[in-house]
Amino acid sequence: MKSEADQAQRKNQEVEIQQDKNEKNSTAGKKSNGKDTGTYKERLKEITAVLHKHAITRGVSPEKLRLILTDLGPTFIKLGQIMSMRSDILPKRYCDELMKLCSDVDPMPFAEVEEVLREAFGCPWQEEFQEIQEKPLGSASIAQVHRAVLKTGEEVVIKVQRKGIYEIMARDIGLMKKAVKLLPPVSIKEAVDLNLVLEELWRVTQEEMNFLTEAANMEEFSRKNKNVAFVKTPILYREYTTASVLVMEYIDGIPIDHKEELLAGGYDLDEIGSKFVDNFIKQVMDDGFFHADPHPGNVMIQGGKIVWIDMGMMGRLNDRDRELIGQAIEGVALNDIGKIQDAVLALGEFKGKPNQSRLYTDIRDLMAKYGTADFGEIDIVEILTDLMDVMKENKIVMPHGLTMLARGLTHMEGVLADISPEINMVQIAAARLKGNLLDEGNWKKQMKGTGKKLYRSMLRAVDIPALAADFLQGCMKGQTKINLDLHASDDLAWLMRRLIRNIVLGLWVMALLISSSIICTTDMTPKIMGIPALGVLGYFGALVILMYLFIKHFMKK
Repeated sequence: MKSEADQAQRKNQEVEIQQDKNEKNSTAGKKSNGKDTGTYKERLKEITAVLHKHAITRGVSPEKLRLILTDLGPTFIKLGQIMSMRSDILPKRYCDELMKLCSDVDPMPFAEVEEVLREAFGCPWQEEFQEIQEKPLGSASIAQVHRAVLKTGEEVVIKVQRKGIYEIMARDIGLMKKAVKLLPPVSIKEAVDLNLVLEELWRVTQEEMNFLTEAANMEEFSRKNKNVAFVKTPILYREYTTASVLVMEYIDGIPIDHKEELLAGGYDLDEIGSKFVDNFIKQVMDDGFFHADPHPGNVMIQGGKIVWIDMGMMGRLNDRDRELIGQAIEGVALNDIGKIQDAVLALGEFKGKPNQSRLYTDIRDLMAKYGTADFGEIDIVEILTDLMDVMKENKIVMPHGLTMLARGLTHMEGVLADISPEINMVQIAAARLKGNLLDEGNWKKQMKGTGKKLYRSMLRAVDIPALAADFLQGCMKGQTKINLDLHASDDLAWLMRRLIRNIVLGLWVMALLISSSIICTTDMTPKIMGIPALGVLGYFGALVILMYLFIKHFMKK
C-alpha cells in the first residue's frame, strides 16, 4: 500500500511540474508573439482567409468543416480528430466526417528530436540509448515515433513531442477564437457554441500533450488486464518517460486489419475478432476504463496476443453510469419506455427544466423503430447513437464517457466488418452480461438491493391503512386537495392564448358598442353630425378592434 501511495504522490508531483512548465511555455509563447507581431498577424490573416475561402458565412456542412481544418494545417487536423469524439458537442454527421481526417504530417528534423531529448533527459541521448533510428516509424501533428535500443539492449520506441507544439497550438486556438468573433453568425443546422467547442478542445489537447497522463493510463490498463491471458500491454519504461518523451516496448506485431499476414501466420480471424470484442466489452462493463480509439493502427497481434497501444485517448464510466446504460439497453429489449426514461433522466444533466412529456414521446418514437427485438438482436452502436440524439434534442448533457464509448464501439464495428464479418458483437456482449448476472458477486449485490427494497416497502405498507383512512376522512369533510402538474404542448398553449385574447377583445367590443349606444340616446355635447362625440369615439374603437381581429384571423390561415 505504501509503494502505491508513493507512486501516486510521485505522479501528482510530475503532473504539477508539467503544469508549471505549460504555464511558462504559454507565457513564453505570448512574449514571443508580442515580439513577432508580424507572424501573429500573418497567421490570423491566413486563418481568416481560409474561412472566407470556404464561405463559412453561408453555413458549415460536415465536408466543408473537414476541408477547412485540412487547409488550416496539422494543428487543426488534430483538433478535428478530437472533435470527432465529442458527439455531445457536435452533431453525429459532423463527427463521422471528421473521423476521415488523416494526421500524417511531415516529420520534424532529427536535430529537433535530439534537442527535445536533451531538454527532457538533461544530457545527450547517446548517454541513455545505444542507437535511435533517424527515420521515424510515424509522424503526427503532436508527436512522432522513433525506434531505438536502450543501453541495456531492449528494443523500444520513443514518442517525442514536437518542439514548440504547446505554443503553436495555444496561439492557433487563440487566433481561432478571434476569427470566430470577427465572422458573422455561422449557421450549423444544430446550434453549436463554437467558443465552447474551442475551450473543450484546448482542455483535451493539453491533456494529450502531457505524456505523463498517457503513461499513467498504460499502467492502469496493464493492471486491469493482467489476468487476461490473450491481452498484452507494451512495457512502459517509466524512468525514461517525461511530459514530452514516452519510452515503451517495441511491438513487432501484425496490425489487426492485415488479414493476409494474420492468415499466413496461422491465426484464426474469427477467434481474434471474438477475443477482441470480448476484451473491449470487459474493459467497458467490468473495468469502466476502456480504450476510446481502438482503430486498426492501435491494435496489434503478437505471439497470439492482442496488444493495445497508444493510450492517449481513454474513456471512463463509473459504476452508476454503467448500470444506467445497461438499464436503458434492457429497457429497449423489454419495450419499457418508463425504464429508459428513468435511466436517461438519471444519466444526463439537464441544461434547463426538463420537458418529461417530450422526452417520453421521443423515447416512444425510438421504441417504434426497434419494435420488440430480442436483446441479442439489438445493435448497441445504433441504439446508443439514437439514444444520444434523443438526449441532445432534449438538451441533456451526456457523460463524456458515453460519447467516448460510442466512438469506440464504432471503431470496433469497423474492425469486425473487415476481419470477421460473421462475428456478432451484440451476442458476445449479451453472453458477458449473462455471465455477470450469474457471478456470485453480482448475485449478492442484487440480493442486497432487493432486500433493501423489500424492507422499505414493508415499512411503507404498514402506513397504508392509516393514510387511506386519513384520505377518506378528508374527502368526507371536503378538506382533500389534489395538486396536479400539467404540461401543455406548445400548440395547445398557443391555441389557449389566442382563444383567451379573442374572448377579451370580444368583451371590449361588446362593452364599447353598448356604452356608445346608451351615450347616443342622450344630449351629451360636443356632438359630431348630431351624435355625441364620445359615442362616435366608442363606435370607432370597436371598429378598430374588429378590424384587428379579422386581419389576425386571415394572417394565421
